Amino acid sequence: METTDSPTFAVVVDAEALARVGTALADENRRRLLLELLREPAYPADLAERLGMTRGNVSNHLACLRGCGLVRTVPVGRRVRYELADAKLAHALAELASLVLLVDQAGTAASGEPCAPGDYACTEHDNPVQEEKAGHV
Repeated sequence: METTDSPTFAVVVDAEALARVGTALADENRRRLLLELLREPAYPADLAERLGMTRGNVSNHLACLRGCGLVRTVPVGRRVRYELADAKLAHALAELASLVLLVDQAGTAASGEPCAPGDYACTEHDNPVQEEKAGHV
């Protein structure tokens, strides 16, 4: 953990927690799942149908989100419902989604550096099944 001092307050930043959120947000499908769960808790089959994804793909991404500590399961009879793990995460996602970023029409950040989803490839947890088969798990 790092502490950042400001004239009026100190903020404790858990860098590992921030990295986990970054891993989750790095993938479009995980972002879509998180935004759906922000609206309301849901079952994997319902999420797959709403988002036009396969059940297997939803299951893999939910496993990643659960492994990152961002979602939890709630048993409901024979089914398992997913929800955000912490109310603070809901507030943080809502705030992040409402950010206004300084990006010009050419797709570059204010610093002039390109910033596109493909610029920061993240393969960790993207497909646990493929990584396991490849011997990476």
